[in-house]
Amino acid sequence: MSEAYTLAVDGMGGDGAPDVVVEGLAIAAERHPAARFLLVGDEARLAPLLKRHRRAAAQCTLRHAPDTIAGDLKPTAALRLRGASMRVAIDAVAGKEAAGVVTAGNTGALLALAKIIIKTLPGIARPAMAAIGPSARGDVVMLDLGANVACDSRNLVEFAVMGDVFARTVLGLPQPTIGLLNVGAEELKGDDRVRQAAEVLRVSWLAPQFHGFVEGHDIAAGTTDVIVTDGFTGNVALKTAEGALKLVGVLLRQVFSSSVSARLGYLLARPGLDRLREWLDPGRYNGAVMLGLNGVVVKSHGGTDAPGFAHAVDVAMDMVTHHFNDRMREGLARIVFPQTGAGSGDGPANGPRLAAAR
Repeated sequence: MSEAYTLAVDGMGGDGAPDVVVEGLAIAAERHPAARFLLVGDEARLAPLLKRHRRAAAQCTLRHAPDTIAGDLKPTAALRLRGASMRVAIDAVAGKEAAGVVTAGNTGALLALAKIIIKTLPGIARPAMAAIGPSARGDVVMLDLGANVACDSRNLVEFAVMGDVFARTVLGLPQPTIGLLNVGAEELKGDDRVRQAAEVLRVSWLAPQFHGFVEGHDIAAGTTDVIVTDGFTGNVALKTAEGALKLVGVLLRQVFSSSVSARLGYLLARPGLDRLREWLDPGRYNGAVMLGLNGVVVKSHGGTDAPGFAHAVDVAMDMVTHHFNDRMREGLARIVFPQTGAGSGDGPANGPRLAAAR
């Protein structure tokens, strides 16, 4: 790579920063010995932590940033904090010093800064937020998860290409199946934008992988490897799933503590429950990704632990080492939109609304 650093890391973002960030980076450094990290934040707090981790210290360069973007700071205010650790890390990506950035900081601020400073790739109308979650058949990729409340047909088609490349890059799937989230599986269900996006995908190079419409229950069932939807619906689905998992945990604790026989039953079931806990561990799925930008941008959960932050770094490393953006450009260039007859990559960044295919 020509960049000086593989990743820029916001050392001060998240509930447990900077301790959790440095500990997670130490884990990631062991996994990626060839990587170079630009660790940004309060040098007086970060330097002593790095001294405890010899491997991470050898792979990191510290860059002092005096300010921190608080979790409740509005994006408009965050844009004015040029000395904040998140801002300095993002500037490093925009300036091609680093190929990507990882932060556990303020999500709204990250979205705003990434869009304005790093900017979208040519031909991409809007970036999308994607993440990996569990299903009955394995991991599933879902996007958009909140970056775009409203989307048109072109956006959904672009999200499908992004999801395909992300699943190939991070999950290692050779031909991931793709579904458009809808209110029914029938072809006539849904609004115009969803139906129009489906028409384009059915005649595109993604046609062999395009499953068609899927419903909410298909997400957990693992009907497809990639779920495509608008940011409003995706965010609601994500938060609903998180709430359902927490409810299951609460109910299991209540059941196994309700009586002596239930406690004995827990002892018998404990090996299986431990495997279930490991399978559903949020740390395994930590690291939402902003796709469609001029660099890799990964958002770790603010309340993650060190292994979870290390997983977010792993996701970013997968995208960098497998040249995610180059592969996405190639995929988008092969999509033909009916109205213009041109590949997505040939049109303006905010292209015309997609006309229904005849």
